[in-house]
Amino acid sequence: MIVSGSGAAASPESDEATQARGPDDRVMPATAMSGRRRVIVWVLIVLASLIAIGSILTTWVDRQMLDEESWRTASAELIEDPAVQDAVSVYLVDELYDNVDIGSALGERLPEELRPLAGTVAGALREPATDAVKRLLESPRVQGLWVNASSLAQQKLVNVLENKTGHGISTGNGVVTLDLGELIQELGTELGLSQSLLDKLPPDTGVITVMRSDQLAAAQDGVKAVRVLSTLLLVLVLVLYALAIYLAPGDRRRTLRNVGWSLVLVGLAVLVVRRLVGQYAIDALASPSSEEAGKRAWLLGSSILAQIGWAAIIYGFVAAAGAILAGPTAPATRLRGWITPVLNQRAGAAWAIVGSAYLLLVLWGPTHALRVAWGIALLGALLAAGVVALRHQTLRESPPTGST
Repeated sequence: MIVSGSGAAASPESDEATQARGPDDRVMPATAMSGRRRVIVWVLIVLASLIAIGSILTTWVDRQMLDEESWRTASAELIEDPAVQDAVSVYLVDELYDNVDIGSALGERLPEELRPLAGTVAGALREPATDAVKRLLESPRVQGLWVNASSLAQQKLVNVLENKTGHGISTGNGVVTLDLGELIQELGTELGLSQSLLDKLPPDTGVITVMRSDQLAAAQDGVKAVRVLSTLLLVLVLVLYALAIYLAPGDRRRTLRNVGWSLVLVGLAVLVVRRLVGQYAIDALASPSSEEAGKRAWLLGSSILAQIGWAAIIYGFVAAAGAILAGPTAPATRLRGWITPVLNQRAGAAWAIVGSAYLLLVLWGPTHALRVAWGIALLGALLAAGVVALRHQTLRESPPTGST
């Protein structure tokens, strides 16, 4: 142990005390955190990180599942996917064969001596018909029928979940369906079936039940919670992280670094949850023949969830990298030495460089968070605060000539 001339033991300097040296190289006093306060800071960081996961999940439901425009976009991307087209074409042809006597329809067109073979011919035509339907699903007009049917089902679902009426549905029975009947009629016509035969299709042909009445109450409560929590939880997360940094005098740089790495872990956790939940849902709901289509549907349906997860990783990395750059390590000190002349003497150029990079990132918009106001504002605030804090530090370390 090293003893000073006054006989007192020299205590290790905190990061902020080490960086707060004046021109005469004297260490300015800094407040050290007590063990109890350090525990409180860590509790706040962990609590904020757990709430952040919930905030991301509720935001995903609100922004993708309950938003009509996001739903239409996902539906359009879904029907353009070859694996989904395979699964949908099989379903539509099965619906036609199950509800229309294809053999009798063919028998009416065959010569009398060949009519006994109509059933065999109908069975043999099942696979070619499926291929023909898949080709039809590649056309923009037929894809538009799919998107419209899917969008209408989503609007009905939101109406029911928000206890509204509209689009021909009442909240009394609470049943929401995806009606592909019009699409089946269109495809039947394209395959050469007569209109009189198609008119005999049962009303429930191509109707898929999305939600039953016994699921209504719980689903409505869940949507109410999502609407409130998607914003409230985000604010709470930011407040808890800010409070953790505020309660860490003398060690705020390292606390900011820990917050940044916590956000990175939150983003990674969200991506892992997306993968595990998707795999579980596919295994539970999809048949082996439609597994690939189910996987594509989940990936498209959870795309905003993935984007928010990556945004958390980006924001966390920016915060952690800024805190590390302000630290006492040799690489950080060298890097600050390189950028000090620009920050101290050409602050306008520094702001122009950072601002240009920020605007290019927003223009690119690689994640959902960078395409909404709160995400753009949050990243801008982080970058601005980082530049201000870093410039204050470089001015302390290398004050302009003639300053005291």
